[in-house]
Amino acid sequence: MASSGSALLLRVLCLCSVLPLALPARPANVTIGALFTFDSVIGRSARVAIDLAVADVNRDAAVLKGTHLSVFAQDTKCSGFVGTIQALQLMEKEVVAVVGPQSSGIAHVVSHVVNELHVPLLSFAATDPALASAQYPYFVRAIRGDDSSQMAAVADIATYYGWREVTVIYVDNDYGRGGVDALGDALEAKRGKVSFKAPVPPDADAATVVDLLVQVSMMESRVCVVHVNPDSGLAVFAAARSLGMMASGYVWIATDWLAAAVDSKRPADPRMMSLIQGVITLRQYTPDSGAKRSLTSRFAAGLLNRSAPVNAYGLSAYDAVWMVARAIDEFLDDGGNVTFSADPRLQQEANGSRTLRLDSLRVFDQGGQLLQKVMLANFTGVTGDVRFSAGGRSLVDPAYEVLNVGGTGVRRVGYWSNHSRLSVAAPAPTPTTRNNRSIEQRLYSVVWPGETTSPPRGWVFPNNGRLLRIGVPYRTTYKQFVSKDSSPDGVSGYCIDVFKAAVALLPYPVPFSFILFGDGVKNPSYSDLVSKVADNYFDAAVGDVSIVTNRTRVVDFTQPYVESGLVILSPVKQKSSNAWAFLKPFTLGMWAVTGAFFLFVGTVIWVLEHRFNPEFRGSPRKQLVTIFYFGFSTMFFAHRENTVSSLGRFVLLIWLFVVLIINSSYTASLTSILTVQQLSTGIQGLDGLLASADPIGYQVGSFAKSYMMQELNVPESRLRELNIDQYANSLKLGPHNGGVAAIVDELPYVDLFLSTNCQFKTVGQEFTKSGWEFAFQRDSPLAVDLSTAILTLSENGDLQRIHDKWLSPGQCASSQGTNVAVDRLSLSSFWGLFLISGVACFIALLVFFTRILCQYGKYNQGVDEVTEESPVRRPVRIRSIRDLMTFVDMKEEEVKRAIRRKSSDDRRDRSIGSSGGASSFSPPTV
Repeated sequence: MASSGSALLLRVLCLCSVLPLALPARPANVTIGALFTFDSVIGRSARVAIDLAVADVNRDAAVLKGTHLSVFAQDTKCSGFVGTIQALQLMEKEVVAVVGPQSSGIAHVVSHVVNELHVPLLSFAATDPALASAQYPYFVRAIRGDDSSQMAAVADIATYYGWREVTVIYVDNDYGRGGVDALGDALEAKRGKVSFKAPVPPDADAATVVDLLVQVSMMESRVCVVHVNPDSGLAVFAAARSLGMMASGYVWIATDWLAAAVDSKRPADPRMMSLIQGVITLRQYTPDSGAKRSLTSRFAAGLLNRSAPVNAYGLSAYDAVWMVARAIDEFLDDGGNVTFSADPRLQQEANGSRTLRLDSLRVFDQGGQLLQKVMLANFTGVTGDVRFSAGGRSLVDPAYEVLNVGGTGVRRVGYWSNHSRLSVAAPAPTPTTRNNRSIEQRLYSVVWPGETTSPPRGWVFPNNGRLLRIGVPYRTTYKQFVSKDSSPDGVSGYCIDVFKAAVALLPYPVPFSFILFGDGVKNPSYSDLVSKVADNYFDAAVGDVSIVTNRTRVVDFTQPYVESGLVILSPVKQKSSNAWAFLKPFTLGMWAVTGAFFLFVGTVIWVLEHRFNPEFRGSPRKQLVTIFYFGFSTMFFAHRENTVSSLGRFVLLIWLFVVLIINSSYTASLTSILTVQQLSTGIQGLDGLLASADPIGYQVGSFAKSYMMQELNVPESRLRELNIDQYANSLKLGPHNGGVAAIVDELPYVDLFLSTNCQFKTVGQEFTKSGWEFAFQRDSPLAVDLSTAILTLSENGDLQRIHDKWLSPGQCASSQGTNVAVDRLSLSSFWGLFLISGVACFIALLVFFTRILCQYGKYNQGVDEVTEESPVRRPVRIRSIRDLMTFVDMKEEEVKRAIRRKSSDDRRDRSIGSSGGASSFSPPTV
């Protein structure tokens, strides 16, 4: 047993000693490649950064653990062809990864090569968003953010200042076109757009650039986004300065290429800085750290013998080398082996070619494994946290500094990140929220071109010799609003004068020409006129154009200069008065109930006052007259009898309040009846119009037809198209003689019609609220500026003066109220008052009779018992009722005296009875 255990232990020890020998040994050297343009703004900084990174990696014993890292660098010379050749030569060196290239165009070509050879390609400067597609699986973006994020920052800046259109100047290659597409998408998401694209050929000379900027200067937008290469981009600003385009009113936004160019000049070049004064540019944000400061100082120390100041691309290149080194280290720690093999397809091609040495290219067998290690990178570099997004090949949390060029340097005015968007606070290392809508967008003040601090408007009227085409409706009626004439403009009217006055207030000239729309036979369709603006046939429409929902979907409107709305126009007749007009305010039921209550209240007051007040006593005839007189005299508050009882005063106070309300209502109703005009058709408003089946008129070309059909469901068979000069005759004829019952039209037209036609009135209320505005194409900045001008005209009184000039009132005062027959007042309007008075009377009578019964009970106590001895017996109920009536008719003083007398008699009788009872029990005398 012991021998078998010893044998097992021996086997385990032998296996443990063999295992280390089975693991592959780390290679002594691993080679990576570098592909970029040596003599360029980006290349000069990247070359130093890559050399420093390789030296730091080889110096760090914790990385690669004895394996030496070598780098082969190839110069692409800013040429796609040369870059492709250099990439193939680099692959002959059996590199395990390539840092670069800096050009997006070269990256597209080289990505196809590394896909076949399985070599990870880590670019520190290629920002074309298309490189992130699945077509290039071995392409890794080692820079924080691409042109999608950069153009999102540009779009946010434009939106922050209210600019909706931009002109983009870009280099005409993959890098430039990809950036333009990204900018267009970002602006579209914010309801903006790229209004003009100016492609600059990669090898353009100064004359070509000048010609291109001349076209830019004739465009409407003054917001210019420049997306070019840092080596040739300053030529754009030199040409812009020569053309006077760096003056006040222009906005220049450059992508991060300009920040790289500025950072590459230490100290700053005064000539270069003079070209870009007032420009806004972006710089990739890298948080401050000790590693960054150390690397920057090492760059500065090398300036004595090498002109290579550090920029953001150099920092990214430094981290890219460390990214590869850490991935190789993890790959070797996991037992990975670096081997290359020949590609049979390349061998076949090499056998048929004597010039191309394709057989020298080898496939990196473990390239896929190394790529996975690269994608798992998670360390802190000089650019911050280096991590890739989940499922992506781009670094997380792109962020930029927003810089403003001024003087001899640049000034930071804010930051942009994909979490907080625009902010004056530096992006947080670990964002806690991704809801950027709740974060206030803010930047510090900017000094713009021309040394102004006020944000430019961002657009001007284009200086391209083209006049603004203004569509004007060719009206045939009511030409006060707009009409054709023989003036130089060809048109005149209220609307034209308002437009010309508003344009005169703009701070820039607006050349325009009026073009009539319509045949001059009848008024044109205003919806068709608006459609012409939307279809770019007209630049704008000026006239009596109303804003309605479907029009706002295709054009932009200015501020209204006339309040408008649909109203109902109806014929009226003067009501003739008669001798019995005073009876019409109340209905028959109201008169009957009112008269009955006068008698009822008079009777109640008589009952309550009869026992107390001598003015309510006397003969039956006198008392009956008092009831009638007192009751009806309260109508005029002329009753002469005074009330002395509390209950009577209470009832009278309530009733006088009721009488006051009835009198006031009667007076108002009678006044209206004697002065009001009656409607001929009986239509009193929109409800009556819809309930009837009579024909309805509308103006030719008005939107009233579509509104009544679509919104009010009025059948088309009821609608009659009319010119305004047909209104009067159609309304006079009426619905039964070939005319119409009413006309639905806009308020300004109706007001002008009523100023000379007194026999018609508006009925009901406006059932739409809108106005007349000028229509422009969507997103036209002229609509905003003219809205401000119209408000200025309204505030300074010019708008009213123009109105009085063209639309002075006629012989009839227009009435905008409802002129309909006043309804007679019925009981339903006053039953609450009568109820209050009735309840007051009932309560008073209840209290009164309760008191009477109590007194009557006291009054009848001790009644003599003669009834039992009387030979004639009368019914007790008849006698009691008669006694009660007699008691009620008695004066209050008599009742109180009788009750007091009976009370004293009762006390005396009880006293006598008690003394007599005592004597009857005394003993007899002897």
